[in-house]
Amino acid sequence: MIGGIVISAVTTAGATAEKLFAPMGTIKRLPALFQTLPQSADYIRILPEIVLSVFGMLVMILDPLMDEEKSQKALASIALVGTLAGLGATWFMAQSPGLAFWNMVQVDGFSVFFHVVVIAIAAVVILSSYEYMAVQRIRAGEYYALVLFGTVGMILMSSAIELVLIFIALEISSIATYVLVGFRRHEASSAESSLKYFLLGSFATAFFLYGVALMFGATGHTNINEISGALQAGPIPLLAVVAVAFMFVGLGFKVAAAPFHIWTPDVYEGAPAPIVGFMSTAPKAAAFAVLLRVVFVIDVHALFWVIWVAAALSMTLGNIGALVQDNVKRLLAYSSIAHAGYLLVGFAALRGLGTSTAMFYAASYAAMNVGAFAVVSHFANAGERYVTLEDYEGLGRSSPLLAAALTIFLLSLIGIPMTGGFFAKFYVFSAAVKSNLIWLTIIGVLNSGVGAYYYLRVIVKMYMNEARREVPVTPVTLGPRLAIAVCLIATIYLGVYPGSVLRYAQDSAQALVQRAAPGPPSVPVSPTASF
Repeated sequence: MIGGIVISAVTTAGATAEKLFAPMGTIKRLPALFQTLPQSADYIRILPEIVLSVFGMLVMILDPLMDEEKSQKALASIALVGTLAGLGATWFMAQSPGLAFWNMVQVDGFSVFFHVVVIAIAAVVILSSYEYMAVQRIRAGEYYALVLFGTVGMILMSSAIELVLIFIALEISSIATYVLVGFRRHEASSAESSLKYFLLGSFATAFFLYGVALMFGATGHTNINEISGALQAGPIPLLAVVAVAFMFVGLGFKVAAAPFHIWTPDVYEGAPAPIVGFMSTAPKAAAFAVLLRVVFVIDVHALFWVIWVAAALSMTLGNIGALVQDNVKRLLAYSSIAHAGYLLVGFAALRGLGTSTAMFYAASYAAMNVGAFAVVSHFANAGERYVTLEDYEGLGRSSPLLAAALTIFLLSLIGIPMTGGFFAKFYVFSAAVKSNLIWLTIIGVLNSGVGAYYYLRVIVKMYMNEARREVPVTPVTLGPRLAIAVCLIATIYLGVYPGSVLRYAQDSAQALVQRAAPGPPSVPVSPTASF
């Protein structure tokens, strides 16, 4: 689809290029160029996808033409420029909100928000991979191209409102991620992780596709807005409830929510550390964007208790599992399961409250988790030999700045004030209380206390324990340094000045909810849900 759109855009643009680019004021007349193209608004509304696809293809074309040693940084730089161009294209896309390609794509504040979050994650992951790829001696071309192509699928998921297109975007994202997980080809654990992720991921995707088929059978539509109108025009058929439940299973796997989380620790342990940071945030943000549309636009009330149980299980199993981990990557894997549970608390809340809080939480979690894995990527060294808690002993003395950065990210994951994690949890739990989800809020707060133990355990190892063996700590090069700095700035900014991001999320959520057909609140009030 993307390739056909690119060819069509280039062909139609060529016919008008001579007329429009002859005058001196070419840059000023750029919007006029797009207005003269047939279906120009459609192309503008998928411009980030087109830009990232072009840069991904450019990386693949240049990879075999360049020396393997010299190509590492050159291809990474091209991919980084591609993500920055993608962010610029997102700004340009935001100026043309509306529907595109026969109502399959919708550009609004909601989709723009997730475009920025996912593309920014990809940019930071590429920065943190500069050093990692050279140290691990992994060929760079395919790696960076797959990151860009995976990003295309993820951002398309956030703007697609046609279930079939969402499935295609999900597959684009998934296939790229399956390959990236196994990129440490010389490590058996990496191959095992890739195979396990592929098999279980394919099984989960089949659930999603079956849910799409059942929804079409129940309503005669695959467009989310049309499905919403059809369901609210009369009693909701049982087949539609089953269809949404099946789609929830498929997306629940992608966000590592319990009970669909069993793959997470093994896959995270074997995958390259930067890719763990990527797949623990970007696909989650995209899948949560789809879930937000499905839950709050389709608004099937029977799904409420499914989300309630999944949130409680994810928080509890994730935090309990992390308590006994000695491998930092596995610890953060269980942590990601717990944070998926905190995010699902926002889904269980009322529509207006839950959407904005889930959006803010997704952005905050992306900043602190990608930053933590950027530190882990640098510290792991060749072959990722140093990933146990014992290896982090004495890091506060051997590398104070690296330890300080990791400490801030871990404190944010706990939810300490002055960090993005604090306001993320505060807003989610506030939305839950306002929605009378008192028991779910209590479970969440108790789990936050449990989670503080294993995060603080890492900090204690770094600052209060003497190193029992010598671990080489190399100086942080420019790429990882920029990646860590960007994540630190974002984490602290969201903890000190959260208002602007939250207001944008609230405005976008309000617009999303208002476009949905009017209906009763998403949350039935439980007789036990009171103070």
